[in-house]
Amino acid sequence: MCIFTFLYTSLYNCIHAQTSENDIYMFSYFTGNGEDGLHLAYSLDGHRWFSLNNDSSYLKPQIGKDKLMRDPSIVQDEKGIFHMVWTTGWWDQGIGYASSPDLIHWSEQKNIPVMESFKGVKNSWAPELFYDRTEQVFYIFWASTIPGMFPEVPTSESEKGLNHRQFYVTTKDFKTFSETNIFFDPGFSVIDGSILEKEGKYYLFVKNENSDPPEKNIRFISNDKPYDFPVITSDPITGNYWAEGPAPLQVGEYVYVYFDKYRDHTYGAVRSNDMIIWEDVSDIISFPKGVRHGTAFKVSEAIFEKLKSK
Repeated sequence: MCIFTFLYTSLYNCIHAQTSENDIYMFSYFTGNGEDGLHLAYSLDGHRWFSLNNDSSYLKPQIGKDKLMRDPSIVQDEKGIFHMVWTTGWWDQGIGYASSPDLIHWSEQKNIPVMESFKGVKNSWAPELFYDRTEQVFYIFWASTIPGMFPEVPTSESEKGLNHRQFYVTTKDFKTFSETNIFFDPGFSVIDGSILEKEGKYYLFVKNENSDPPEKNIRFISNDKPYDFPVITSDPITGNYWAEGPAPLQVGEYVYVYFDKYRDHTYGAVRSNDMIIWEDVSDIISFPKGVRHGTAFKVSEAIFEKLKSK
């Protein structure tokens, strides 16, 4: 056994001995433009993340105009089934969906035509899943631009005509869906929503996408239910850099929010133990090279061991 392997194995065993069965943290992500499909990484402490499957794809995209699998969002229901949605293309009106019992074997991919009833829709970006375990209902929300639907905001030349708002549907079985409605309209161009449930409250993290002058930062809002969020957001919780794709995760006493520093081609994070004061901890986290916008969640040790053995 080489020295590196010995040290890594010892570190893994040491940390693993201190974690409970449900404390295996997972991160779903894509690389490049999304043509390669679903990638997975894991962490035992929320700081150091390691790719699985030799950083190879677990699922190749097969649907959408561009056949992409960007922004994969995964949640697990009370029966143990994992559900995933993703961005299928830059200018599609639907989103992708598939399910899996183990994150390895996946169902047939299907398109959910979430914006087909609206005229002139430009896009359906970064869909996110939230599972309300009390009501046993899934919320799917994403960003779309519908020209003329909202007051225009100043935009840069490269983003001319894009003025996003968050839309959503609900479902219990991914076969029938509610009508598409507005999920969140804060009065600015908004994308990349994600929800964290903590001690009976729901926190919605979003990216302010305004481009002139550029914002490109992460903010959040809290509520006592996972919908009808107040329209007034917090101040930015990220620093003087462009950030997107917030992925919240409870790790011990802290809530971490991981995000893509997409201009810097790296990942960052902030954390808080009171949901008021946020500390930038980008310098103490590490992700596999090339990680792009994903979501963080937990899996059982049994699921993790199966993934690791593959």
